[in-house]
Amino acid sequence: MTTTLAPPPRKTAVLPDAAPRTSSRTRRSVVAWLFLAPFTLLFLLYTAIPAVAALGFSLTDLRGADLRTPLAVNFTGLDNYVRLFQDDSFLRDIGNTALFVAVGVPLTMGIGFALALALDSGIQRLRGAFRTVFFAPVVTNVVASALIWQYAFHPNGTVNQALSMVGLAGPNWLDDPDLAMPVVVLLGVWRNFGTAMVLFLAGLQAIPRDVYEAAALDGAGRWRQLRHITLPLLLPTTLMVSVLLTVFYLQVFDEPYLLTDGGPLGSTESVALYTYHQFGAGQFGMSSAASFVMLVLVGVVSVVQFRLLRSRT
Repeated sequence: MTTTLAPPPRKTAVLPDAAPRTSSRTRRSVVAWLFLAPFTLLFLLYTAIPAVAALGFSLTDLRGADLRTPLAVNFTGLDNYVRLFQDDSFLRDIGNTALFVAVGVPLTMGIGFALALALDSGIQRLRGAFRTVFFAPVVTNVVASALIWQYAFHPNGTVNQALSMVGLAGPNWLDDPDLAMPVVVLLGVWRNFGTAMVLFLAGLQAIPRDVYEAAALDGAGRWRQLRHITLPLLLPTTLMVSVLLTVFYLQVFDEPYLLTDGGPLGSTESVALYTYHQFGAGQFGMSSAASFVMLVLVGVVSVVQFRLLRSRT
């Protein structure tokens, strides 16, 4: 006689209570928003609300005298933008800003990459000291840097004294429309190549050493390693550095303002400095319109850079 064993009783799955899980998620969300609240408040007060207000100002004929009688301000639509592109000074300043970008970005990236390559490959013990020295202009006060630059390029300054030692008569750099722009661009490069150097150095140190060792075993020299290993693997860093520097040079303000105030004859005035001058003259509508043109310009150039370089990375 065979006996059949009854199957073991099924255990009823006890579903976890959803209420504690929801309560925990809500608590975490509240804590996260509490931490974000100071930044959000500062962003709204100093960025979002002023940006919306400036956009509204750019569509009106608001001037300094109208602040006492705000009801006298008229809505003018896109008239300020039309006037901007009919202003020869603004068109000239767009060209000046493009020159800042076209010269400043490659020069800054080239110097930063060369120094990063030297620090990564040849200098080991003093790498920290050299990195500090090269990065010092980035953290130096911009006013102090401009004063040093003004003294160096003064008619009786350091640069002209060095030229006189080799029998050359130095020009008046900052009062010459053809020479003032190179001096201002050089100040921007001097202040920013340290940032490019540090970013490139971080990218170089992230490349595995095994790749170089394998290439060396295959007979690849330094130049072939640089061309076929370093540059391709450094493309993401190159993209980031180029976008950061382009945005900086598109919004360049400190260097031309402190060295020449846009002169001589407007040869060093940037779009950001034009916006500042319009605001100082009480042309709030025109100033707001110029700032939004600059915003669109920065956005378009950044998107184009990402599209061109991201496909390669």
